[in-house]
Amino acid sequence: MANNKDMRFSDTHQWISSQSEGVATIGISDYAQESLGDIVYIDTPTIGDKFKAGEQCGVIESVKTASDLFMPVDGEVVAINESLSDQPELINKAPHEAWIFEVKVLDPRQIEVLKTEDEYMTFVEQG
Repeated sequence: MANNKDMRFSDTHQWISSQSEGVATIGISDYAQESLGDIVYIDTPTIGDKFKAGEQCGVIESVKTASDLFMPVDGEVVAINESLSDQPELINKAPHEAWIFEVKVLDPRQIEVLKTEDEYMTFVEQG
């Protein structure tokens, strides 16, 4: 769904990609899905839920562990990727295409300060 050049990444391994009219798509990075292993369940936020940047907004469960999902920007959830409820493994197959939810971004400047793909890869490599 998102073009990697347009993606920004949070330190908590979520990606965000701006769409139209102040809406952004959010998913997890390839690094995150690889670290988790086979994803078996995703507890997503509910449409209408509002979160501040950094707040926990869901949980991703894999055969190995569970990991919190964090909101990378202030926003209101406007859509959920319903196909993930039956096929959470889509995130393992294509993490940068399999979005989890969309938000109405309250402050677009918050996206600009997140890491570019190159900056994120350096962050991951430094561990």
